[in-house]
Amino acid sequence: MRIRTAATAALAVATALTLAGCAGGTGSGSESMPGMDHGGSSASPSVVMADFNDADVMFAQMMIPHHQQAVEMADMILAKDGIDAGVISLAEQIRAAQQPEIEQLEGWLEEWGADSDTESMGGMDHGDGMMTDGDMQSLEAATGAEASRLFLEQMTMHHEGAITMAQEEVDNGQNADAVALAQTIIDTQTAEIATMQELLARL
Repeated sequence: MRIRTAATAALAVATALTLAGCAGGTGSGSESMPGMDHGGSSASPSVVMADFNDADVMFAQMMIPHHQQAVEMADMILAKDGIDAGVISLAEQIRAAQQPEIEQLEGWLEEWGADSDTESMGGMDHGDGMMTDGDMQSLEAATGAEASRLFLEQMTMHHEGAITMAQEEVDNGQNADAVALAQTIIDTQTAEIATMQELLARL
C-alpha cells in the first residue's frame, strides 16, 4: 500500500513538472518563474536603453558630427582621379564603417530622449581632430598624389581625436552598448592609423 501511494505521489509530481515545463515553453508561464529571464522579456531592451548617463549622451552628440566629417572627407577623396589605390580602399572602409555608426548613435539619442541637434556641436576644436573649413577646402582643391597625402595626414589627426573621445566614453560611460561601440572605434581607428602611416611612407 505504501509503495502504491509513493508511486502515485511521484507520478503526480512528474505530471506537475511536465505541465509547468509546457506552460513555460509557450511563453505564457513566465510570470510563475520570475527568476528565469534570459532575454525573452520584451521589457529587457527598453530597460537596457534607459541605462545611460551624461557621458553616453555627450559621446553620441559629439561623435555624430565627427563621423559625418570623416564620411565627407572619404567621399571627397573617392570623387578624385589619380588617387593611390590603398587610399581609395581605406576611404571606402572608413565610409562603410562610420555611416552605420552615425545611424546607430542617432537612434540612441532618440531612444534616450536626448537632443539630437548636433549642429550645435560644430564648434568642436579642442583636440577632437575636426578639420577646419580651410582644411576641407585644401583637401577639395588637392589633386593626385598631393590629395592622397593630405587625406592621410588629415584623417590621421581626425582618427586621433575620435580615439580620445571614445576613450572618454569607455572610462566614463554607463550604457553597455555605447561603451562597446566606443571600444570598437578605438580598435578600428587605431588599426587604420597604422595603415595610413604605412601608406604615407610609400607615397
